[in-house]
Amino acid sequence: MPSERILESKKKQVAELASEFKEALVGILVDYNGISVSKDISLRKSLRESNVNYKVIKNNIVRRALEQAGISGLDNLLIGSTVIAISKSSYSDAPKILCNFSKENDFYKIKGGFVDGKAVDVSEIKVLASLPSKEELISQVLRGLNSPIYGFACVLKGLQRSLVIALSEVSKQKN
Repeated sequence: MPSERILESKKKQVAELASEFKEALVGILVDYNGISVSKDISLRKSLRESNVNYKVIKNNIVRRALEQAGISGLDNLLIGSTVIAISKSSYSDAPKILCNFSKENDFYKIKGGFVDGKAVDVSEIKVLASLPSKEELISQVLRGLNSPIYGFACVLKGLQRSLVIALSEVSKQKN
């Protein structure tokens, strides 16, 4: 039987993790068995640059934290070696990085995860990975908003050019 101090420590860890899950946009569970130290370091670096928390935590603690956060449907994924990537700032950063790493490394398997507190499978995570980033979406929207204005300016410029050409021809005919 574990001591009272260890139980309190685990309860605190579960509460902190549950709080992180509640705030997270995306959480992804991955089987990382077989990863080399150098690949793990480079993966962690790229995740850190995208503000993604990447943690190796015992399955029982993750299970209890998911339960406390009200996220169900992931218990069957908490088998074997599991790491969790949690993103609070973007829906697509963590899935992109992990899916790309998974494509390059056969041993690295995405198990599933959650989006906004709802359990999702691997196919939905791959869909998130295929989405453009927030910056790309904003630039596409701005381009869409800007194109009618640009078109209108071109039409006005064309009308002005036509008027100048017409006046020039009238001037030539009178001379």
